[in-house]
Amino acid sequence: MAVPWEKYFRLALQEKLSTKIQGRNVDHVPPPLLRLLEKRQELVDADQGLQAQKEVFQTMKASLKQRWEQLEQKEQELKGSFVRFEKFLQDAEARRSRALRRAAEERQLAGRREAEALRLRAQLEELQRERARLQRRLWRLEPCARLLGQVLEQLPEFQEVPELVARFDCLADTQAALRLTERQRLAELGEARARLQRLRDAWQDELLRQGQRRAQLLEQLEAARERTLHWESKCIQIQNTAAEKTLLLGRTRMAALNLFQLVCQHQRRPPALDIEDTEGHLEQVKLFILDLSTMLAGLHQAKSSIPAS
Repeated sequence: MAVPWEKYFRLALQEKLSTKIQGRNVDHVPPPLLRLLEKRQELVDADQGLQAQKEVFQTMKASLKQRWEQLEQKEQELKGSFVRFEKFLQDAEARRSRALRRAAEERQLAGRREAEALRLRAQLEELQRERARLQRRLWRLEPCARLLGQVLEQLPEFQEVPELVARFDCLADTQAALRLTERQRLAELGEARARLQRLRDAWQDELLRQGQRRAQLLEQLEAARERTLHWESKCIQIQNTAAEKTLLLGRTRMAALNLFQLVCQHQRRPPALDIEDTEGHLEQVKLFILDLSTMLAGLHQAKSSIPAS
């Protein structure tokens, strides 16, 4: 007959055995029953410890899951920050390119306007000075006049000597202005590059810090996984121990049932107790053993008294 020992353990021991044994004197409880109670208590303690460890494991598992979700969220935020920073660098480069183009255009326009203004102003002033100078130094500049006349003959685009001189002065002033503007733009470009380098250095430092933080969190996660494996193995070990205790308890209940059936067969009467009433089985076996011991003691006394008579 197949006996559901787990059902015995969960129901019969907790409902029948504990109810009937409560209030009874421990000195009158037979040793098999005491051992049975001790096994039951050990099994209950093992179940309670297993339940507590399961709750701790579930709590740690939920905490690790929440921490991992937070790490994934931070990683997504960091990726978003990297994308925004790359976009900012691209925008900065585009703005710098547009600024350089506008600066070049403005420089060219300003150069043309300034050159034209300088040319006109210089031409007017030079013409006035040249007129006075020519009047004072006409006799001293005659060789130069002849030389300039020769140059004018070779340069048909210039009609007068003052035009040639004004053109030379205008070109010199324009060159000086362009050099000054170029130095200013180069200084601004250097400052922009320095700012960009500082931003890149700060981004590299932040990336390094986040990498170190991620490594630390991965180490913590690995340690938590090791602890989880340890507690899982511990849980399996406790389950195996509980199964062994349950099997031992089942064997004990089967032995008690077999003894009760042997007693009933010896007494030639059908079993009157329920098959799950282990306590009643043990009580009947106990009474049978006591009766048999009393009978054997009486026979022994009878045998001892025969020679004396």
